Amino acid sequence: MHILGIDIGGTGIKGAPVDTETGELLAERQRIPTPAPATPDAMINTVAEVADYFKWKGPVGCGFPAAIKNETVMTAANIDKSWIGLNAGKKIQKKINCPTHMVNDVDAAGLAESTFGAGKGEKGVVIMAAVGTGIGTALISNGHLFENSELGHLLLHGMIAEKYISNAVRKKQKLSWEVFSDRLSEYLQRLEFLFWPDLFIIGGGVSKHSESFFPLLKVDTKVIAAKLLNNAGIVGSALAARNVGIKGG
Repeated sequence: MHILGIDIGGTGIKGAPVDTETGELLAERQRIPTPAPATPDAMINTVAEVADYFKWKGPVGCGFPAAIKNETVMTAANIDKSWIGLNAGKKIQKKINCPTHMVNDVDAAGLAESTFGAGKGEKGVVIMAAVGTGIGTALISNGHLFENSELGHLLLHGMIAEKYISNAVRKKQKLSWEVFSDRLSEYLQRLEFLFWPDLFIIGGGVSKHSESFFPLLKVDTKVIAAKLLNNAGIVGSALAARNVGIKGG
């Protein structure tokens, strides 16, 4: 099934048609800067530009930087607050005249990584942690995505985890890789205690430095770096649309 995957981010909106059987992009991705302010009408118009670029007439999956429930935006950390409560799937579908499914952006990336990337073929529980400005997570069990896990909001030392251990915190506090790995180990150990995962996938901005801190981690679970990088959100958004039964070509 071919589905247009669109990754809606705080700095860019990018997309490409995806073969959801192989995870391959069927064309070079198109990227348009996210409008400022990132209001619903402005961003939806930009999504439409991406769809128009490919002259797309089939189903669409959209990864979005918020918790999503029944196609509706529930949070707005890095986007305009007017998104909250909006049925974005319905609005985008009306704008582009294509069946549309919304999914949290890190959920999309985790789904892509567990299906075609770092976690391909892995059975059991896979947790992806995108360690960047904050910590976004995806929780997947035997290929089934548990949406909107928000495990970056677990408490560590009296604060939410992403305020204690993120790539932004590492840079701001000038943490050594030893200190960073100790903090990340604490966080991953908490996830081990709660979920007994079979695999951790580390993505986000810090993943490109994996050689500097992976050997220092103190966890029992296998840890690997994300592989799909900037294509993960596109591929995962298309996969999520397929998995909910959206019809396509």
